[in-house]
Amino acid sequence: MSEGLVVGIDLGATNLRAALGDLEHGIVRVIKERTTSSGSSEDLINQLIEIVKMVVSEKLDEIEAIGIGSIGPLDVKRGVLVRSANARFRNVPIVERLSREFKIPVYMLNDCTAAALGEKVFGAAKKLSNFVYVGIGTGIGGGVFVDGRLLLGKDGNAAEIGHMTIDLGDGLPCGCGGRGHWEAYCSGSGIPSFVKSWIISRRLEDLKNPLIDMAMRGEMTSKHLFDYAKAGDELALKIVEEIGRINAICFANLINLFDPELITVGGSIALKNPDLILDPIKRHVGRYVINRLPEIRLTPLGEDIVLYGAIALALKKIRI
Repeated sequence: MSEGLVVGIDLGATNLRAALGDLEHGIVRVIKERTTSSGSSEDLINQLIEIVKMVVSEKLDEIEAIGIGSIGPLDVKRGVLVRSANARFRNVPIVERLSREFKIPVYMLNDCTAAALGEKVFGAAKKLSNFVYVGIGTGIGGGVFVDGRLLLGKDGNAAEIGHMTIDLGDGLPCGCGGRGHWEAYCSGSGIPSFVKSWIISRRLEDLKNPLIDMAMRGEMTSKHLFDYAKAGDELALKIVEEIGRINAICFANLINLFDPELITVGGSIALKNPDLILDPIKRHVGRYVINRLPEIRLTPLGEDIVLYGAIALALKKIRI
């Protein structure tokens, strides 16, 4: 079991982050850059190698292991990024290539599964056996502990919660190719399409409103929506409330499935708009659950939660 210096990597569709860390201090140093958008396996491997070298600097010989929390789906047994709903990478042999390059053990989990591990080792779930982590960012993902065990599944993709189907009709298209998935409605990448659909379904597209104009032109981002809501725009607040209701339905599904003591929430959308995300969930979730409600709160580990999980994975503090 490692107790020395390790590297943790958070491989996201938008950003790539690497941290130097240990058990005593958690994160010692962090480097962040944009994830290559080329879609090339070689470009991604080379970027991962270079960011590890940058974050360890002169301490390369002291690094005992590398842990990675990655976008997925993955094949964790082979250490391969199979594909991604929000990036163009396919069949990237990350673990084999990095272990060959640095000649140390390399471990990889789904990013939100790694985040749950970080919550257990460093965060709000240290003393808990049953909890769920939900990341609401560019996409939506999750990590689950049940009876003290981290759920992985046959390939390591047990908690791809963002791809649960919530619309049984001809739902909005998801980045994975499916339709009607939670991620297609409430993630950073899905919110613009949802807002446009919501406006059209209510025949509001001809109203004079800058948010409507942006949405119909395809220029609106999730940031625009939340900025308007924070400014008190009535239409934006109605849409945010509906997003919150959908989130609450999905949180209720997780509560009914896993019976957690705690749900922690992270990801860029939630962390930048905590009240607008969490308050509607808490208002609506009770309508949809059969199990006793758990505490629902932001993760105390903030935007670094996947890095903490990757460090915990490299340290092998929990048997997986």
